[in-house]
Amino acid sequence: MPLEIVTIPCLNDNYAYLLHDDDTGATAVVDVPEAGPIQRELAVRGWILSDILITHHHHDHIGGVDTLRGPEVRVVGGKADRHRLPNLDLEVEEGDSVFVGSAEGEILDVSGHTVGHIAFHFPAAPAVFTADSLMALGCGRLFEGTADQMWTSLSKLAALPPETLICSGHEYTQANARFAITVDPNNADLTARIEDVHKKRAENQPTVPSTLADELGTNPFLRVDNPAIRSHLNMETATNTEVFAHIRGLKDAF
Repeated sequence: MPLEIVTIPCLNDNYAYLLHDDDTGATAVVDVPEAGPIQRELAVRGWILSDILITHHHHDHIGGVDTLRGPEVRVVGGKADRHRLPNLDLEVEEGDSVFVGSAEGEILDVSGHTVGHIAFHFPAAPAVFTADSLMALGCGRLFEGTADQMWTSLSKLAALPPETLICSGHEYTQANARFAITVDPNNADLTARIEDVHKKRAENQPTVPSTLADELGTNPFLRVDNPAIRSHLNMETATNTEVFAHIRGLKDAF
């Protein structure tokens, strides 16, 4: 049986995710913006937390870790980020694996938003927990990394199977949509997705997870090689990294 994934709204616009392996009873949470909503969801479902998986050091992703941790809860995070994360029981880096029960997750380095940001890819789910790297219709702001680092990270994620769920860390999709249509105005798939996003938010429903196929078809940060976008930006001969950096700069000023 594949992992059961539960999306949990936290703080103002964050998301945490529960991953439950029914065969073993193991339950992990990816990022802990705050403990309360996660504790309530665990109680409702009768699940016992076994693992905390941390993507990066920002407080809105680790603020509740010390409240949730305990002697039976393993805390997993990036080796490169260990100096600014809560105490880790397991330090991981790209190429390593982590198990939630019998489900194996692959560690990906997705630096850009921060240096040392990791993602957890569970191929059997199939899902990847990207936090503030690849986001629904967007990507994270480059607080620490370079455009080249982020484009490398996004390219890595874009190469995953298209049915992969993109479990990102924030409800930013409406704002990302308002920007995306300015860069890719003739994309009918994007227009249809924006309508769906507005409908979901009007009903107070999360717009994440999305699928990688959705992002490949509508997220301008994954579409820097698209001829229509390049023509719209007058960047037909630029490199992919140059187009990405330009789009990221436009979004920062939007």
